[in-house]
Amino acid sequence: MTKYVFVTGGVVSSLGKGIAAASLAAILESRGLHVTLIKLDPYINVDPGTMSPFQHGEVFVTEDGAETDLDLGHYERFISSRMHKVNNFTTGQIYESVLRKERRGDYLGKTVQVIPHITNEIQDFIARGAKSAWNGAADVAIVEIGGTVGDIESLPFLEAVRQMSLRLGRNNAAFVHLTLVPFIATAGELKTKPTQHSVQKLREIGIYPNALLCRADRPIPDDERAKISLFSNVPLDAVISVWDSDSIYKIPSMLHKQGLDNLVCDALAITPPPADLTMWDRLVEAIEHPRHTVRIGMVGKYVDLTESYKSLTEALVHAGIHTHSRVVIEYLDSEVIEAQGVDCLKSLDAILVPGGFGKRGIEGKIAAIRYARENNVPYLGICLGMQLAVIEFARDVAMLGGANSTEFDPAAPHPVVALITEWQDREGQIEKRDQSSDLGGTMRKGAQRCPVKPGTRAAEIYGVEVYERHRHRYEVNNVYLSRLEQAGLVISARTPTEHLPEIMELPGHAWFMGVQFHPEFTSTPRDGHPLFTSYVQAAIAHQQQHAAVHEVKLAASAV
Repeated sequence: MTKYVFVTGGVVSSLGKGIAAASLAAILESRGLHVTLIKLDPYINVDPGTMSPFQHGEVFVTEDGAETDLDLGHYERFISSRMHKVNNFTTGQIYESVLRKERRGDYLGKTVQVIPHITNEIQDFIARGAKSAWNGAADVAIVEIGGTVGDIESLPFLEAVRQMSLRLGRNNAAFVHLTLVPFIATAGELKTKPTQHSVQKLREIGIYPNALLCRADRPIPDDERAKISLFSNVPLDAVISVWDSDSIYKIPSMLHKQGLDNLVCDALAITPPPADLTMWDRLVEAIEHPRHTVRIGMVGKYVDLTESYKSLTEALVHAGIHTHSRVVIEYLDSEVIEAQGVDCLKSLDAILVPGGFGKRGIEGKIAAIRYARENNVPYLGICLGMQLAVIEFARDVAMLGGANSTEFDPAAPHPVVALITEWQDREGQIEKRDQSSDLGGTMRKGAQRCPVKPGTRAAEIYGVEVYERHRHRYEVNNVYLSRLEQAGLVISARTPTEHLPEIMELPGHAWFMGVQFHPEFTSTPRDGHPLFTSYVQAAIAHQQQHAAVHEVKLAASAV
């Protein structure tokens, strides 16, 4: 029987419930338990697929093609279990499911209400998510409830898990509550009152936390912990200090040293073997003692909100771990490059253009790609970054003037990137799409296997086959491939049925690759990712080459 840990948040959002839940899962997994995680989002959108990155941050894509909250990315990076569609659901999905049942007559004419129909549906969704892991039920399912205690939106979720803990019975459910303990500079002290009020609100709902994770910008002294314990009716050893860290991969050890996993295991009446966090210690050691430092320019349009590229930035961190490097990411606004030129790129060791949608800043990204190609700077283009690399090559090398994507110019004389009208999805169904199709349901999503062309850089990295996740609507136009290949572009992987380009590269360049998929979604700190590792190695080589040239010039000037 699966046991459950419900993680709630109070005071303010963005405290790091996802990291806390994932870290607890990592500790429990290190103790030999089969763990899965589930995220409950209180917004009415069916999924975050059509939400602006400025509103929601990154959209994470699972192997089975679900567009989910970015916390699922943290889950996959911290534990070995893969997430699926059932590991994330929203208020919108719950109401959509209940309304479909009501229209079918499943409720036999009853008045459909929040209690019990909505809350029962939430519990059913949670149980289904717990059964999706390990070819059966997980030992422990950690359920993160989005939003903040006291918000109207999350009340049905909180009521549902309260009911669920009652139905599960003693020692089958535990509650962990994450709160803020702010430091007030003018008073010179940490304030515990927000945490007291948050726990009070939680108790009014009928939920009594087994542990409090108290977020602060510094370790919380014992006096303040004792005060929180007294006024929150939580044992002192269950008031855990979670201070700001320079690496999220230090959090499992931080929580374990304060006994969070033991508190949870006691509440669930389980006695797994002791935790072994040796791997996490090794990762932290590699992060803190790099041999190289490289500067990578990420050219995008969501640079004011780096959460938009969360998986990507973490994948670069992972590549740094596995190349003994500190990867410094410079977020560069493509609109600024478009207006002011490429001088800001000259100090970089590599350039990366990530995925994205919409026309804004496109020409700035193309200018950055041209700079990388012409100056032999390592370049990686992901999704849109690959499409723009093809457009730049078509314009400036293959001499296809006006080459563009129909996403940006429907009347382009050379539409080298276009919206394909039919696509066979992962279930074998034919999906038709056009410019007027719903944005949330017309993308190629999820993982797909594709053969890799022998003798290419892609083959050196991936071997004979690539298996990666997708999230895009537009594709490189097969009509132009022969002309692009004649000009020197190499398509090193194609889909097995439609033969659509998956990977492109430029031979003779230090390192220049574009991929139609999103490799960042499968990178983990444990294993890294071969594509990002190769890319960072190229950045290191580029830096060392330029350093050697600079030394020669200095020596020559001294003579």
